[in-house]
Amino acid sequence: MNYTLNQLRVFLKVAQTLSVTKAAEELHLTQPAVSIQLKNFQDQFEVPLIEVINKKIYVTDFGKEIVEAADKILNEVYAINYKMHAHKGQLTGKLKLSVVSTGKYIAPYFIADFIKQHSGIELLMDVTNKAQVVASLEKNEVDFSLVSIVPENLKIEKIELMQNKLYLVGNSEMNYGASHYDKSIFETIPLIYREPGSGTRNVMEKFIIQNNLPVLKKMELTSNEAVKQAVIAGLGYSIMPLIGIKNELVNKQLQIIPVEGFPITSTWTLIWLKDKKLSPVADAYLNYLKKEKQNIINVKFAWFENY
Repeated sequence: MNYTLNQLRVFLKVAQTLSVTKAAEELHLTQPAVSIQLKNFQDQFEVPLIEVINKKIYVTDFGKEIVEAADKILNEVYAINYKMHAHKGQLTGKLKLSVVSTGKYIAPYFIADFIKQHSGIELLMDVTNKAQVVASLEKNEVDFSLVSIVPENLKIEKIELMQNKLYLVGNSEMNYGASHYDKSIFETIPLIYREPGSGTRNVMEKFIIQNNLPVLKKMELTSNEAVKQAVIAGLGYSIMPLIGIKNELVNKQLQIIPVEGFPITSTWTLIWLKDKKLSPVADAYLNYLKKEKQNIINVKFAWFENY
């Protein structure tokens, strides 16, 4: 046998995701590249590792044994790399974060310089909706989670990063002028929602319930980008985080509609489980944030205060 580490990574990711498409996305490869590596790996075994039935991928019993072995081998390779960096006096290890979908607009700025300073650190960042982010934290699968609404049912520690502002937004087809509208505007405009489990959805629904607003629900979409494009296309209006619509405001594809009670505010917060024993990498990152967060806000998000 003459399989490569890359083939092991590809097979392991396909087995974990049960999808060539998802494996390609997570490995930052093309689907043909994943398919070729998977075939080359399978060709070295006389027993099938996976089966495709009705276009669905299933891992065989033998394949499951190879998955376990591949995982151990790759972990050993990572350990060797980390030991090499540690021997050279460098901080090494994995930094694992889960980030709510709209948090992707700020998370990289609070991480980039830290990673540049420590080349031996491997960043694993999962961007998903709030429900999945909290679940991954609760299962202790990550070091930190970035949320805009702090979960009430978990014992956590936290560090607040920056303010989150949400506005009612529409496209540029109508002129809403500079005056403020009262909340009765919601009786006449169709609203586009995020999916259940989304932090933005939670904030939006809480505001609607607290103000007893008779809204016209137009549709429900599963990502902030999808909502944004739907609003730009004129399919409706939505309550959206300012952090994710900067370019569209500048390009006049979207406009903030001035309504009393807005913006709705919350705080982007990095949280971790109370009493969690942080790894040296996680502890170093936390110290970095405490020292540098205000400077990051001043340099990267000065525009934010203009709204």
